[in-house]
Amino acid sequence: MSLSDLDFYANFATRGEVLGAGIGTNPAEWEAKLGSDYLDDRAQTLMRRDYGLVELSFDEDKGEWPCVGISVQTHRLNWGDVSTVPVLLRNEYGEFGPRVGFDELAALITSQGYRIEPDNDATTTDIHRYRVPESGARVFVVADIDPDGCADVDVEDPAERRVGDVWSINVSPVWWSG
Repeated sequence: MSLSDLDFYANFATRGEVLGAGIGTNPAEWEAKLGSDYLDDRAQTLMRRDYGLVELSFDEDKGEWPCVGISVQTHRLNWGDVSTVPVLLRNEYGEFGPRVGFDELAALITSQGYRIEPDNDATTTDIHRYRVPESGARVFVVADIDPDGCADVDVEDPAERRVGDVWSINVSPVWWSG
């Protein structure tokens, strides 16, 4: 059975890992998993590593740089740029589509015995947030394509976000409550 991009998203949402790397993994180990095609943005004891689809946060602690946050930025695929997905992920999961539907992702997550439940933030109406309690992952889903009321959204444009699209999936230990 070959894996798909939807399998990748479900695996990340339920396990909090990308190709076996997760919270606590250092930058060199991430490079071994995802390759050397990334951009680092470092400020004092914080570093963000951007692989395109996958974005990592590190916090220096006594000379070590453990990963403290992982974000899968699915909205970056809307333009169909395959280079947004690290080659090693494409090798494992095949081609990645330009969008991810929340209903399909939620169905796969629950079919694997995990829960996904609303975890909305009252300060925003354009994005709904869901939580996978077993992993601590948060799934952000587009709820309003025109939150500012500009009415300049072209719903036929494949690069535009759509209601029900997964915007991102994030894992950070500060969100975990078991």
